[in-house]
Amino acid sequence: MTSSQDFSSLEGGSSNDSTNALRFLNPASARRTDSPSGTAPPASNSDDRSALAQILNGIADMQRELSRLHIRMDSIEDRNTGMSPAPSPHIRPRPIARQLSSRSIRSTSPDKLASIPSSTTPAHLAQLVNGVSAQPAPILAKEPDLNMWCVVPAGGAGTRLWPLSRESYPKFLLDLVGQGRTLLQSTWDRLLPLSGARQMIIVTGDAHVDGVLDQLPDLPDSNVLAEPSPKESMAAIGLAAAVLLKRDPEAVLGSFAADHIISGRDAFESAVREAVAVARSGYLVTIGIAPSHPSTGFGYIKLGSPLNVQKAPNARIVTEFKEKPDARTASAYLATGNYRWNGGMFVVKAKTLLDLLKASVPELHEGLMKIADAWDVGGQRAKALHDIWPTLPKIAIDHAVAEPAAKAGKVAVIPATFGWDDVGDFSSLADLIPAEKGEARILGDQSLVLTESQAGGLIVPAAGRTVACLGVDDVVVVDTPDALLITTRARSQDVKKIVARCKKQFPQLA
Repeated sequence: MTSSQDFSSLEGGSSNDSTNALRFLNPASARRTDSPSGTAPPASNSDDRSALAQILNGIADMQRELSRLHIRMDSIEDRNTGMSPAPSPHIRPRPIARQLSSRSIRSTSPDKLASIPSSTTPAHLAQLVNGVSAQPAPILAKEPDLNMWCVVPAGGAGTRLWPLSRESYPKFLLDLVGQGRTLLQSTWDRLLPLSGARQMIIVTGDAHVDGVLDQLPDLPDSNVLAEPSPKESMAAIGLAAAVLLKRDPEAVLGSFAADHIISGRDAFESAVREAVAVARSGYLVTIGIAPSHPSTGFGYIKLGSPLNVQKAPNARIVTEFKEKPDARTASAYLATGNYRWNGGMFVVKAKTLLDLLKASVPELHEGLMKIADAWDVGGQRAKALHDIWPTLPKIAIDHAVAEPAAKAGKVAVIPATFGWDDVGDFSSLADLIPAEKGEARILGDQSLVLTESQAGGLIVPAAGRTVACLGVDDVVVVDTPDALLITTRARSQDVKKIVARCKKQFPQLA
């Protein structure tokens, strides 16, 4: 146990101790104090800024590492308990029993893979499947008491994770961190204690309906809403809200992306419960993620005054939503303590959401309501989708309703403490994969990778051949049978540019 004397250098200890403490925080500043005369020259403003920058960078590095460790700890707990994600008092494990198909192959045990024809495995995933141990899907030990609907938009091609993620097999259908459950299945596991299977709705593209149903055998077919074409998040979530309003006029829904990773089940469930309580009082509620570093890749939520809502002690009004900032602005946001990352999670009454949409984008509201009128009427759904869906505007939920509603004081936020990652590119994926300090992270068969004098980076040997890297720091190598990507972690966000060119020159690979 550490005694109070151990902190003397920070509380008026000897000059040597003070120098050591300063050297720990800023070695350059410490060296300036070691002058022959024993006196230090006055520090300039630039020196102070440099010292502060070093300290902030060190803190950010530690926060990122802690976030990664939290996710890995959840993963270890999952394996030890025989289920995924971390155990909850509301769910218990069950044996795996599902029909094998090309869509569910990522959650299939290796010994069963031998009996599956190779043609059912996507070519670019064949090697990654080997060695992945399937985790059983949980079932409820008791019925949820929230009476909410969970809406899961499962769309997008994950272009920044190409060539692993393709239009035909997007990232939510993949197990990207080796937990034995795909991102979609992990989302299902996480939401099941909150809504139950019967009140879970997946909104996905026509091409992915079979994949969703294969991976989620307990999902009722009627709870899969298929979009004829991608129309951004507002159309997807709005369609679910409109259909739900017909089925349950008092429905409260929570929208949670299919391809995010969350650690800290208790903190997540607590935040959602608070959000439901606030949503019932008429607010559009978002969940604000505590930022671990000044990211330029996420939007931000500015916290306002506290709300006095029963069962929601942490609820705050949202002052405004901020677009993705530059590095200096992001650092300034964190320094205030009044900003949270916008993780795209919303909880709201279906009627409230549609009323907000009607006020801001009336043509989208009108089209969705017409489709919902025909959705559960035999023979009318297909015609309504064919006639109306192509005419709907493409717009994100943030721009369609969240930002206008925030200006009117109608948006609340629950500041949350759970770990979160949108796995938006190979750099963020690398942070989720364990490795020795300074070593490359490997997704797949580690015996296929040889490295020498290499620090950091991510290597994915999905083609089944040896990948050797010598003296290339922070490199990203994704080797699949039909495409090879080589970039750096710093340029991970730009992979989508390669995909755009690929669609023109090699459309079969996109």
